[in-house]
Amino acid sequence: MKVILLQDVKKMGKKGDVIEASDGYARNYLFPRKLAEEATANALHVVNAKKENERRKKLAELEAAQKLAAELKGKEVTVKAKAGENGRLFGAITNKDIAEVINTTFKLSIDKKKVVMETIKIAGTYDVEIKLYPEVSTKIKVIIVPQQ
Repeated sequence: MKVILLQDVKKMGKKGDVIEASDGYARNYLFPRKLAEEATANALHVVNAKKENERRKKLAELEAAQKLAAELKGKEVTVKAKAGENGRLFGAITNKDIAEVINTTFKLSIDKKKVVMETIKIAGTYDVEIKLYPEVSTKIKVIIVPQQ
């Protein structure tokens, strides 16, 4: 019997998958627990429509991330921080600080979790990676200027 999974089921499949299950397993386990529904023509049509909408949404997000990456590529931001001798900073520059500077400088909304870097404790020039989407990332140059 063909069924459409409504939730993830171990060793069977993920939500939205159309699988072949034995009649007894489907009627006695999957249907009573609302884990699956019978794969009728109407239900298959609904599942296919949802998958198509999901695919379109992911494609739009990917295109937006690629456009943003192209816009940010090769840009520079300057961060002023209090420093002592030899350029050692009082405190550290974190991904949150870099995200705030990028957002104010370029009028964007980049989450701090997308900025991939180690904490910066010495003034200087650094390349920081920004992961905008799983396969889309770009690098920007961050200049830490000591401030007395």
